[in-house]
Amino acid sequence: MGAGGSSGREGRGGAPRPALALHDAVALVLGIVIGAGIFRAPSAVAASAPGVPAILAAWLAGGAVSLAGAMCYAELAAAYPDPGGDYHFLSRALGRPTAFLFAWARLTVIPTGSVALLGFVFGDYAADLLGAPGASGPLAAAMVVTLTLVNAAGLRVARGVQNVLTVALVLGLLVVILTGLALPAAPPPSAPVPARPAFGLAMVFVLLAYGGWNEAAYVSAELRGGRRAIATALVASLLLVTLLYVLANAAYLRGLGLDGVRASSAVAADLLGRAFGPVGATTIGAIVIAAVVTSANATLLLGSRMVWAFGRDYPRFATLGRWSARAASPVNAVLLQGAIALALVGLGVLSRRGFEAMVAYTAPVFWLFFLLTGISLFVLRRRDPAAARPFKVPLYPATPLVFCAACAFLLWSSLVYAGPGAIAGVAVLATGLAPMWLSLRRAPARPPAAA
Repeated sequence: MGAGGSSGREGRGGAPRPALALHDAVALVLGIVIGAGIFRAPSAVAASAPGVPAILAAWLAGGAVSLAGAMCYAELAAAYPDPGGDYHFLSRALGRPTAFLFAWARLTVIPTGSVALLGFVFGDYAADLLGAPGASGPLAAAMVVTLTLVNAAGLRVARGVQNVLTVALVLGLLVVILTGLALPAAPPPSAPVPARPAFGLAMVFVLLAYGGWNEAAYVSAELRGGRRAIATALVASLLLVTLLYVLANAAYLRGLGLDGVRASSAVAADLLGRAFGPVGATTIGAIVIAAVVTSANATLLLGSRMVWAFGRDYPRFATLGRWSARAASPVNAVLLQGAIALALVGLGVLSRRGFEAMVAYTAPVFWLFFLLTGISLFVLRRRDPAAARPFKVPLYPATPLVFCAACAFLLWSSLVYAGPGAIAGVAVLATGLAPMWLSLRRAPARPPAAA
């Protein structure tokens, strides 16, 4: 499987150890979920829903669907803890070819594209705060490089940065919530209710804003507290996210009114602007930057664990399967993901529509493998009934069926709405077919880790 690293302490013989406490895992989930979505999506949701009750119901429903998915992931991660997360589950349930393509997607499309799109949000807001509107692309690249170096420095540094940023992010969102709820109620809507409200489209934006919680599966082998700890981390995180999202939207609707939310392209900025004037715009800019950096840092930290598991399994990619005991991190995997994300930032700059291009690029591939992971739960329940399952999905099979149905709907919607960008993401995924064939033809099957 390849030689070790530069010393006995770094190499393919190294492996993750339980180094994360429950609050570290919760901070990672909160940080990766509460990104730019809650500051961008509410206006699109309001424009697609018939009224205030439907808007709040959509955000509650998004939390319920995400919680259903988290239950599925919690069972899989508790039964089969592994740094590969989805990659490990897919390999067990659907075979090595599916798992290989998922790993290829993680290398080239999903987390790298997510980091790149977050970089563009960071660049836009940072350029505005600095008064340098032409600097968005270079600032996006600077964010990617900085966070890559932070994660390459090791788990302790990345974990500390993540915890501090998450506290700042949650406090900032609480400022938005308390400000909106304290303002006098805005006038009732004057515009008529849309003749054909598209609640399904509203759910597309809602579920995108909830995305990212599944990344917690990648630290299931590094989490202290036993196999049930991952379930506790996921459930606690999503309950808190749902509460914050519903309160944030209630604050937007009270402070701006339904008309104001529908017309706004930056609801949080408009809300704080109404309360504090120009100072509010600067404040929200800083909050959004904290949200984006927190989410991007967590994406790089967690995504590198899957890349390490992939490199561990295939000699052709052995350099990615080296774990640095000194850094308690897969440094090579971190550096590769950072380099690919940086290249995608460059492509986004050339397209002149960086954020939108990266959303279109990542969404269909993301929802395809989300759906396949949900299906894996059914397969492993049937194929491996004797496996120890410290946590089981409640209301099985209804809960995973709800999750799989939501994933199928989002896959269809992303293909319909993403257009050419979706084709680009799927085409890049298809480039993994040749290395998959070569790797599977030559690599002996690696026995699954003990459950």
